[in-house]
Amino acid sequence: MKNGIHSDTAALVIGGTQGLGLAIAKRLVAEGCRRIVIAGRDPVRGEAAALQIGASFMAADLEDTDSILSLVDKAAHRMGRITALVNAGAMTARGSVLDTTPEAFDRMISANLRSPFFAIQRVSQLAIAAGEPAAILNILSMVTHCGQSFLAPYSASKAALANVTKNAANALRNHRIRVNGINCGWMDTPGEDAVQKKFHNAGDDWLEKAEAQQPFKMLVKPDHVAGLASYILSDAAGVMTGSLVDFDQNVAGAYPEH
Repeated sequence: MKNGIHSDTAALVIGGTQGLGLAIAKRLVAEGCRRIVIAGRDPVRGEAAALQIGASFMAADLEDTDSILSLVDKAAHRMGRITALVNAGAMTARGSVLDTTPEAFDRMISANLRSPFFAIQRVSQLAIAAGEPAAILNILSMVTHCGQSFLAPYSASKAALANVTKNAANALRNHRIRVNGINCGWMDTPGEDAVQKKFHNAGDDWLEKAEAQQPFKMLVKPDHVAGLASYILSDAAGVMTGSLVDFDQNVAGAYPEH
């Protein structure tokens, strides 16, 4: 398309006000998307991010599924339709199988599984009613393969969303709705910086130390993942659906060779 590969895209990026979600939104705009809504909990940060990239901001709370359903309807009304949905928001609190409370578990499942599930449902209902194709991308994590012991409920929520990705892809393919996911590895984001300092007493040099131990001497960068996300959401991805792409430098199932 002469105006960009996303010139016909009307995108809703949930969790699009910082980190990877914002990087994806920026990439979509750079590649021609002119109808885009980014959503998050913090209006101050959200409005600033929207102004920066030329998007619209809408407030939404991942722990409130009704808020997410309302968000989809409002975004569709503002843009006229939704042809691309990105579920990039997530709660990343710590907890193991030994110490996670039922309340903490329920919050994690609500934010990381229930709300994305019903966002997928509502966007798909609207696309089917309009007789239009759509592309949906769920931002997952390498923890879908297992995860650290202190990420038990988070890992469970992402593993369940991985199944939802494939199940929805199968259910929606005859409606020309594609659903895919990216399993991201350890990523360099403002959110991760806050998590490292809050939960692991990390100093300001934690990133430098962490990257020195990695095979490619860096953590996963949001801009790199954003390129793949843009491709998956575009017509260039063709019939690609039901795929879960590992985006990491550590290979799931590999073991030390000594």
